[in-house]
Amino acid sequence: MSDEELIVEFALTRLDNPGLELEEVAALVVRRVGPERMVEFAGQTLVHRDELRGAVFPAAVEHVLRVVLTLRGPRD
Repeated sequence: MSDEELIVEFALTRLDNPGLELEEVAALVVRRVGPERMVEFAGQTLVHRDELRGAVFPAAVEHVLRVVLTLRGPRD
């Protein structure tokens, strides 16, 4: 899944759940994309952290948040 596709998925999930915090929306995205993508996202987080292991779900949520916040850019 490309970063752009992930942003679209995040945006659609946030539209469906407007009262949630960013981390809660990211958790919903991870649940929606399924186990294979969750492992992929977690792996990318662990590579970014230069770690060999970690909890899959929180690492996948962290990846989603990192992508969203990176592409969102600095706030004015």
